[in-house]
Amino acid sequence: MPEGTGWGLRWLWLSAVVVALDQLSKWLATRLLDPHQPVTLTAWFDLTLMYNRGAAFSFLSGAGGWQRWLFVALALVIGAVLVAWLRHCRPGERWVPAALALVLGGAAGNLIDRLLHGKVVDFIVWHYRDWYWPAFNLADSAISAGAVMLILDGLLLQRRRPPDR
Repeated sequence: MPEGTGWGLRWLWLSAVVVALDQLSKWLATRLLDPHQPVTLTAWFDLTLMYNRGAAFSFLSGAGGWQRWLFVALALVIGAVLVAWLRHCRPGERWVPAALALVLGGAAGNLIDRLLHGKVVDFIVWHYRDWYWPAFNLADSAISAGAVMLILDGLLLQRRRPPDR
């Protein structure tokens, strides 16, 4: 392996932490919450156990079951791409590998749900009056945070880096 290659793989610990926290939170949600029965924590935040057989915003949730394997395959391909991207991060780089590790950990957390249960456990619900954001989980939060970090990197931070030699 050329010198510096594999630097980003050091960030896999963050992916593992995301998976562990995600799976623990989902386990607790399934043990402590009744499906579709909100537990109000604030005027804008509930815990409500729900299951999603689809993707983001319940995309394809009503399909006949084939979507489970489509999303499993997509998660595996995306995971492989993210690991390859991590391998090629430059020594000392922190922002991009952290973002990739968050996305990878979130994808892995939801992949585990799909493989074990055929559906993803969601339980976090934000709302304002009668407007509700779709239920989500910690894996979804990690994916979103990592994606925002990658977008910010592409739009703002990449210009500040010295060019490759």
